[in-house]
Amino acid sequence: MINRKHQRYNGKELISETFIDYTWDQVKEIREEHLTKCDWRFMSDQTPSQEWIDYRQFLRDLPQQFTEANEACDAWNEYAIPQ
Repeated sequence: MINRKHQRYNGKELISETFIDYTWDQVKEIREEHLTKCDWRFMSDQTPSQEWIDYRQFLRDLPQQFTEANEACDAWNEYAIPQ
């Protein structure tokens, strides 16, 4: 997941909120890390849930589904990652 929102607080008071811009290369690198971390769920002695199958497909499809890297980040941030 890539959260582009960066918030600064002074104690409990929000003093600024900015959004970080990502490139496709950065998104793809982070995506590959996430795919690698959940590879174990797809080994021959595991039975992945449909939620995990869908999540990995969502990650693989990011570059084809979004024209802007930041849009892909925002969609990923809103995706309910399986437990």
